[in-house]
Amino acid sequence: MAFNPQNPEGMLTIADWAKRLDPNGSIAAIVELMTPINEVLEDAVFLEGNLPTGHRTTIRADLPTPTWRLFNYGVRNTKSKTAQVTDTAGMLEDYAEVDKALASLNGNTAEFRLTEDKPHIDGMNIELASTIFYGDTRINTERFMGFTPRYQYLDIQDYKPAAVNYMDQVIDMGGTGNNLTSMWLVVWGASTVFMFFPKGSQAGITQEDLGEQTLFDEDGGKYQGYRTHYKFNYGMTVRDWRYVVRICNIDPTKMPGETPPATPDGTIDWRQLIKAKNTVPSLGAGRAVFYAGRQVKTMLDIAAASKNNMALNMETWAGRPVTTFLGIPIRQVDAILETESQVVDKP
Repeated sequence: MAFNPQNPEGMLTIADWAKRLDPNGSIAAIVELMTPINEVLEDAVFLEGNLPTGHRTTIRADLPTPTWRLFNYGVRNTKSKTAQVTDTAGMLEDYAEVDKALASLNGNTAEFRLTEDKPHIDGMNIELASTIFYGDTRINTERFMGFTPRYQYLDIQDYKPAAVNYMDQVIDMGGTGNNLTSMWLVVWGASTVFMFFPKGSQAGITQEDLGEQTLFDEDGGKYQGYRTHYKFNYGMTVRDWRYVVRICNIDPTKMPGETPPATPDGTIDWRQLIKAKNTVPSLGAGRAVFYAGRQVKTMLDIAAASKNNMALNMETWAGRPVTTFLGIPIRQVDAILETESQVVDKP
């Protein structure tokens, strides 16, 4: 389903899991409705969690130092430093209802009812995308932890194992005020950053047909209809902090220039995108993708179409146009806000 060619064996998307775990196709059909408005789901690597409510993983905090050995001299004992982290999954639920008479007119098929349920699935999908980027379990304990609270300040020293040098994981574009936005570079992979669903679940999606129910309209009037219960159960693990870069304080009202601006002022600076690319240890460690909000993505598309910027290109992947920066796809995620406050150093 995913058109991204960066899809080596073992890097399964949620669509891949749905096809494996749901032979009758009902869950796969829901995923088909989700991906057009949440392109993250076409890229993100999904793993089955090792816990019924989440996933426990060991994060590498430091690497062992090997020894150059001489004859008749020994090798010192070394060990790596690790930290064990448990990420919990969040349960996102909704109920969809359809009039029995309307369903009967259309044959009361599963396909028709799923089409009628689409607005509810869309709403859940948008909320899922928003949580991936902004979920903060310190504020809303029922959600899972997203990217922004992990990369909240220009200096993320307090949000990473102290022994590791993460270079510049949060890059400042220089914008000020409260109408700013961010771009994100994420390298999805089983050893870098991945989404997960609880152990034993059907790709984290539950669809339960509750059958015929007495429903109520806005004025309290009764009518017979059908009710379906939907539940998404997902979490996210950032196993290696070096494989996420936040490019923040972008002023979305400023069009990108063909050459980098002389001073940072919130304009998209191509040099900083290159810096973000070179910050991660290896793009080959997973599936690398840039994410941007609608307005910034539009700016980048315009720049790519102009053919004056050699780093930006408009390519065709599996019959679909894709804007890339130095070969890395740029995805549009409407959940990325354009009303972010300025990111500063930790007070």
